[in-house]
Amino acid sequence: MIIVLKPGASEEQIKHIIDRVEELGLQHTVSRGTERTIVGVIGEEDVVRIQPLEAFPGVERVMEVLKPYKLVSREFHPADTIIDVNGIKVGGRRIVVIAGPCAIENRQMLEDIAKEVKRFGALMLRGGAFKPRSSPYTFQGLGEEGLKYIREIGSQTGLPVVTEVMDTRDVELVMKYADIIQIGARNMQNFNLLKEVGKVDKPILLKRGLMATVKELLMSAEYILSQGNFKVILCERGIRTFEDSTRNTTDISAVPVIKRESHLPVLVDPSHATGKWNLVGPVSKAAVAIGADGLLVEVHNQPEKALSDGVQSLLPRKFGEMMEILKPIAKSVGRSL
Repeated sequence: MIIVLKPGASEEQIKHIIDRVEELGLQHTVSRGTERTIVGVIGEEDVVRIQPLEAFPGVERVMEVLKPYKLVSREFHPADTIIDVNGIKVGGRRIVVIAGPCAIENRQMLEDIAKEVKRFGALMLRGGAFKPRSSPYTFQGLGEEGLKYIREIGSQTGLPVVTEVMDTRDVELVMKYADIIQIGARNMQNFNLLKEVGKVDKPILLKRGLMATVKELLMSAEYILSQGNFKVILCERGIRTFEDSTRNTTDISAVPVIKRESHLPVLVDPSHATGKWNLVGPVSKAAVAIGADGLLVEVHNQPEKALSDGVQSLLPRKFGEMMEILKPIAKSVGRSL
């Protein structure tokens, strides 16, 4: 339920409403816009319905949130959410590009790639220490050793680091090293993991599942927000369809659909969305043009020797060329890169 306050509602009036909501055993969140303040109420709606909330001083109207996702909905929080990661604003005017190898293979490789992607304009470093692979016989990642490498190199280069957690038992460990914790596509509906990361004070990058609808993605984000963590970044990474000319089918329309439905920032992962390095650039151009808040790009200095996803990884110089092409596109839609 949403309580819309009148313009100029006082802090005392807002506190009076919040106190009553808490007395009823319900959760609340306050969204302060330029003209109005909105109090969102989460809990048993029957309890709220019988309360004369519209009679409270400062209240303009009370509305029910009809969508199954509440906290992530734009009804609940009309203004765009901007997430600050060490001074980098995800969801703001600047498009945030996160780049690096799919998997952390060794320290030297990661350091070389980090320096290159930073030189070409990446704002954050990505790299997997735990790798969810289709085959149990392929490279599974370096684990904590890889986490130490990416933390060290991230600090050395000044790039915040993004890395994936796969297991509830590893959340505390990954928190020690990561600036953003990634939930991969295969774990989008691992509800115990979603609830666990919902309790931490770290931004969460939530990727869309292999065959998940936008609604299902938003419901998964709701799990995280319901536990108190509102620092969630969504990521479109392609979905599985009957089409086999690309690794996945890029649902580029998901970006404006999500932005219409939710206040959370949205990234696009063109590497997993296509599975081919020569399609990463075109899809990145489309993502920037359609309003994505950032890109998650795989870069490798020797993709032919990569232990994971070499075929979809850009060489550093190709990444640099792509970044130059994206700059005027970003400018044309009122953004910067």
